[in-house]
Amino acid sequence: MNSSLSQENYPGLLQGIGQLLHTARQQAAQAVNTLLVQTYWHIGQYIVEYEQGGNEKAEYGSGLLDRLSKDLSALHGKGFSRSNIYYMRKLYLNFQNSETLSHKLTWSHYFEILKADEPLEVSFYTRQTALENWSVRELKRQMKSMLFHRLALSKNKDEVLRLANQGNELQKPEDLLKEPFVLEFLNIPQNHTLTETQLEQKIIDHLQYFILELGKGFAFIARQYRMSIGGKHFYADLLFYHRILKCFVVIDLKRGAISHQDIGQMNLYLNYFAKEENVEGDNQPVGIVLGAYKDHFLVEYATASITNKILLAKYLLYLPDKDLLSQQLDRLLQQEEIQQQLTVGDADE
Repeated sequence: MNSSLSQENYPGLLQGIGQLLHTARQQAAQAVNTLLVQTYWHIGQYIVEYEQGGNEKAEYGSGLLDRLSKDLSALHGKGFSRSNIYYMRKLYLNFQNSETLSHKLTWSHYFEILKADEPLEVSFYTRQTALENWSVRELKRQMKSMLFHRLALSKNKDEVLRLANQGNELQKPEDLLKEPFVLEFLNIPQNHTLTETQLEQKIIDHLQYFILELGKGFAFIARQYRMSIGGKHFYADLLFYHRILKCFVVIDLKRGAISHQDIGQMNLYLNYFAKEENVEGDNQPVGIVLGAYKDHFLVEYATASITNKILLAKYLLYLPDKDLLSQQLDRLLQQEEIQQQLTVGDADE
């Protein structure tokens, strides 16, 4: 009898021990990673303090990094290339309070993040990587697609600063918007024309990457979701549920420019979902119309009297031009500053 019980319980015993070992190894790896990042931060601190000699405005010489790389590699082995030492130094300069370092990020994450040009970008990608638990590969893709700039271009100056300091915390439907969405992972050759059906199929074939581009919280439900209204059938291209905003998200794909008819059609879909599909606890559904082009005046006039939440956005099939997006963001922030100065001037008068 005891032998029989032992045989029955043995698989559970084996599984329990395996799970314990797996958890312990994960925790050990996390502890090692945290220690490694902290150590590299301190190395960066030593280098900066050596360079400055008490003068914060002193500039470092490239010769120091070359010499350190050669001597540390000879003494301690791999891991001390010139680029690694450069980013250790940059780690300290960007995170001068070591307590702001995230325990969720590896050195490989920080190595990529510190390639960003601006402190706002560094802060954003640090926060967002921790929030969405990106792998290094996913982080590289988001940085290459200029995610920070694309999110920032749909916000005002205060929201841009909040985005940089807190990450893109989803609190309202507008937080889903990017300018533009980038679908370079579809690998569509330039000058190649697709129908809307073919574009939809490409997205389904690369659904994991599409959800990564959409952002945290999206759960895929269906494609070509059928709605029967007044004896007619209508089909939403892609249907998701957003677990953070607690609402359906209907996505309609347009090969060319977004028209006012597309907006009206999406309004119809959202009215249907609000009445026929929502259950207790669901918030109002959100519609996203993705097109190759959109006209800002058309958007303003076509959505003016609509109470449903309809977001209109462009998509790109290729990675955006970094310089162009940087210029657009700089122009946005400058315009905000000018507007604030004018507001202050009006108040003084």
